[in-house]
Amino acid sequence: MAHAIVSTGPGVTRQVLADAPQLMVVAFNFDQEGASGAPHNHPHVQSTYVASGRFRFTLADDTFEVGPGDSFIIPSGAEHGCVCLAPGQLIDTFTPRRDDFL
Repeated sequence: MAHAIVSTGPGVTRQVLADAPQLMVVAFNFDQEGASGAPHNHPHVQSTYVASGRFRFTLADDTFEVGPGDSFIIPSGAEHGCVCLAPGQLIDTFTPRRDDFL
């Protein structure tokens, strides 16, 4: 069951779509060019799917651009962040669940 929509910064919202102890699905909506997901890391393995928009990601020492239909894995503990190049939505899955999002 989807949870409430939460603001995570200027132009960015997060909504937990589904969760269980070992898996969580989360939608991040970026409403404006330049909105960002600040660099961070966490112990969870993350998969990111670009539902719409365009984003520049930094993952460890690598920087790359992604668009609709692209997906990639972020390993546990890897420093990562993104900048929105065109408004859109990212669908992230985490294993195990990110209890800090509940």
